[in-house]
Amino acid sequence: MTTAPPAGAPPRAPAALLSPSPTSAPRPAAPPAPPVRRGPLAVSGLLAAGLTAYVWSAHGTKPAVLLLLGLGLGVALFHSRFGFTSAWRQLVAVGNGTGLRAHALLLSTTATLFALVIGTGTGLFGSAPAPSAGPLGVGLVVGAFVFAVGMQLGGACASGTLFNVGSGHGAVVLTLGGFVAGSTLAAWQFDLWSGLPALEPVVLADRIGWAGSWAVTLLALGLVVVVSRVVQARRNPPPTGPVPSVRGAARVLRGSWPLAAGAVALAVLGAGVLLVSGGAWGVTSAFALWGSKLVGALGGHPESWSYWQRPDSAAQLAGPVLADKTSLTNIGIMVGAAVAASLGGTWALRRSVPGRTAAAAVVGGVLMGIGARMAGGCNIGAYLAGIASGSLHGWIWGAVALLGTWAGLRLRPLFGLANPKPGDGVC
Repeated sequence: MTTAPPAGAPPRAPAALLSPSPTSAPRPAAPPAPPVRRGPLAVSGLLAAGLTAYVWSAHGTKPAVLLLLGLGLGVALFHSRFGFTSAWRQLVAVGNGTGLRAHALLLSTTATLFALVIGTGTGLFGSAPAPSAGPLGVGLVVGAFVFAVGMQLGGACASGTLFNVGSGHGAVVLTLGGFVAGSTLAAWQFDLWSGLPALEPVVLADRIGWAGSWAVTLLALGLVVVVSRVVQARRNPPPTGPVPSVRGAARVLRGSWPLAAGAVALAVLGAGVLLVSGGAWGVTSAFALWGSKLVGALGGHPESWSYWQRPDSAAQLAGPVLADKTSLTNIGIMVGAAVAASLGGTWALRRSVPGRTAAAAVVGGVLMGIGARMAGGCNIGAYLAGIASGSLHGWIWGAVALLGTWAGLRLRPLFGLANPKPGDGVC
């Protein structure tokens, strides 16, 4: 990792595009990974195998494959510590664009695979792959902003919440509870926000074809990379912090992966979800389902809510959770992350959570649940799937999320949560 030039030194020449961006100090070496956690590994491994066998026998091959893809997503998310919340926080707070450039690699790789799959109409199990597109309106803008504020308070995004829960993080379990509650509240009050003004979705492929959509998306993402490098060179931020790892081939199973490796793995697995199910990888619709199922079990009638009276949604509510596409991948992510964390020696159930941190986790989760439903998706279902599909709503979601991150950073100190600072050793 490059460092800042000494005081009084002449300005350095512009760095080559693919060279590391400057930081105020070299990145510290990664600490060695602890020993394998054999007990949690046995439990999570048996859970993964048992769930897969049950889903396969009870619901068929397609749901079982979706569960296996979720397990893979959990492993990749954990080993690469692929973050959306931290990436935006590091960019906005101190100008470190490392995480954002990893997003660009994930988005460009996913866009390439989506163009191949959707453009050729290739699907498995009889599925017809379709792009992820959403309306452009008030709900999208307000929802993305609220979601971004929530993820900075809750400490994780949608995918981050799942893999952190699988890793044993107690505070994020509270975030997940708030997420489910907020999603259920938004589903219950669907009529309050569903009629907000909006324009029809805009999908580039409908206008310039899949080849043109792919080219425009990659050009735009290339511009994001260039701008992030310019910002980082000017602000010269602290480096990102390392995570425990091992050397050699064992790093694949026990160590930390480079962000680039995580981005590619997530793109391939996400494209697998599209191939198998016909729809892009998503996260948050399952939270509304889980909460509504709980309301029904407690004697409520969520089937009477307008949200669940839409044809596709009614079938989702009436069906079993372990046959629901998004629930399967979500559960797979949590279990896969538990397996990966156990192999990496870092799985630990953190039970002690400070009061203000707990409050931030719950409030952040509720805000994310509401925001995701209003915006029609989260950092996965709207941002990743939208941009990869060539849909304008994904770009708008990402831009508004940056504004929401700025607001969220200013609320974090109220809950005793720290923000990165230019003088920190790592961010």
